[in-house]
Amino acid sequence: MKLPESGAADARELFVRHAKKDGRSVAVLTAVDYGDSCVVEAEVFPVGARNSKPMQPGPYTFADSQQATAFVTEAVEALMYLGCDVQAQ
Repeated sequence: MKLPESGAADARELFVRHAKKDGRSVAVLTAVDYGDSCVVEAEVFPVGARNSKPMQPGPYTFADSQQATAFVTEAVEALMYLGCDVQAQ
């Protein structure tokens, strides 16, 4: 994830969640707190595209870290339901 130039000094990475299935990366979710908002960046690794660049849907902007955390929690639960192993980094 690349932090934007404006406000980058105020940015604070809250957490990163890395989802894998069968040893292959599926998604990486990173939450960054900018003080007045919180952004979740996503990298999604499509099936069958082992060496290609990940897709980057979003970013997903929230009013605060609680909303961003709720979003990531639901995404992690869905990934686990689909058989992914999700680790904090």
